[in-house]
Amino acid sequence: MRSLKLLFALLVLGTLSGQVFGQVSGQVALPSYGPQDAEGEPNRAQPWLIPSPAPDRPARAVLFRPLGDGPFRLAVIAHASTQNVLRRAQMPQPEYRALAEFLTKRGFAVLVPERLGHGATGGSYLEDQGGCDEADYARSARATAAQIALAHEFMRGRPFIRKDSAVIIGHSAGGWGALALAHESPDIVSAIIAFAPGRGGRASDVPNQVCAPQTLIAAAALFGRNARIPVTWLVAANDSYFSPELSRRLADAFRGGGGMADFHVLAASGGEGHWMAETESGIKIAGQELDRALERALKLQPSIAAGKR
Repeated sequence: MRSLKLLFALLVLGTLSGQVFGQVSGQVALPSYGPQDAEGEPNRAQPWLIPSPAPDRPARAVLFRPLGDGPFRLAVIAHASTQNVLRRAQMPQPEYRALAEFLTKRGFAVLVPERLGHGATGGSYLEDQGGCDEADYARSARATAAQIALAHEFMRGRPFIRKDSAVIIGHSAGGWGALALAHESPDIVSAIIAFAPGRGGRASDVPNQVCAPQTLIAAAALFGRNARIPVTWLVAANDSYFSPELSRRLADAFRGGGGMADFHVLAASGGEGHWMAETESGIKIAGQELDRALERALKLQPSIAAGKR
């Protein structure tokens, strides 16, 4: 059993055992997972609570849906992160509204979960990469991937969600975790779209300075091994966290390890291209490649499920 599958199983076991323990002893209250308020605008936006690796701390999330009862294909958006403790604590609930609207118009239910250690979800930060010189980018990515997988698995159990053909969309650290998930190649995921995936970018708030870039590249090659899920890798021309040049090297390493990555440098987006995934103008720039990735995923889904390359 590969490392992420083992970690995911332990996280699920820990969550479930914590719930049972709470029911028996009363020491841990059973979280009220699911919708927390009525649907609103835009796109039936609704706050949810979903499982996290901490049994007594559910993750906050926002769910967007098309009109109708479904079942809908699921898209999970994994947000960016930071090593800065104060910035993580002050992070607003991620919503990615422009990207969510793009996806709901194409028939997806879109979940945007907030991972542990961020914003109102709080709790322990499991994705710490360590110091610059000794950064462990593979470990941090696996921790991110396990939380993405946990959110995805929970939503697959909802009656309005299809159990196959899900799409994972990651931004920055969320995209880095999505690449680790690609290494696991779950058959129920048909595509991964990564906006400027990476860790350690803009070190000390200096543009185009990355902690231990060779370590980052080596981890990208590791994630490419056994990866069957097609990845669409997008970076803006003016990204100062992971430049197009470094991003290309990362994508080449991922492909060199055996992964499938369709790499694109897109036009400059706003004043800082790293935030392309969060803005309406950025999604307009990325829209054509997003559509191509979604269409390609539908065509490739039977071969992915069969374990073909």
